[in-house]
Amino acid sequence: MRAKEGSNIAVFLDRDGTINEDTGYLHKPEELVVINGAAEAIKRLNSASVTVVVVSNQSGVGRGYFTDSDVEAVNDRLVDVIGGDGASIDAIYYCNHHPDEDCVCRKPSTGMLKKASAEHGIDLTNSYVVGDKGSDIELAFNAGAKGVLVLTGKGQDESHKLKRPADFVAEDLMNAVLWILDDLKKRRAVSLTDR
Repeated sequence: MRAKEGSNIAVFLDRDGTINEDTGYLHKPEELVVINGAAEAIKRLNSASVTVVVVSNQSGVGRGYFTDSDVEAVNDRLVDVIGGDGASIDAIYYCNHHPDEDCVCRKPSTGMLKKASAEHGIDLTNSYVVGDKGSDIELAFNAGAKGVLVLTGKGQDESHKLKRPADFVAEDLMNAVLWILDDLKKRRAVSLTDR
């Protein structure tokens, strides 16, 4: 049964560099390597009943390096690998456009988040975006969500180039998830005292 519009809190996760190693235009499922602790981190979000959505720029399709089928095969492999560790992803969205195309879905534009919100009843302003690039933090800001930069992937380099500060800078996805779960507890405590 579909959730009421805007009733769910979600954590939007970048894929390459956040959940799995960023090998550069990853398009072969057998080359997927999940970052240590990432599946356990997602499992913790599952246990807390937080919706987990992957949002990823995959411009390799628009550049002609690989196809949508290749992206979907890697995504399927990711779901299988983390599923083996008891973790699950509720939805995956990706932008397949070239950066020069004027699309509404390429991060930091909010198209993927708006689609996820409409399809899964997600409250964007109470949600989180986690990624290793400045575009992930900008996406969070543009959607009214909180942004967490992870220092895996390109995060170390990107941390010095952010246009605006992240709400939190995390060593890795597990560190990010622990901060998010703690932040959610604090927010719920505040909302209870406001009643």
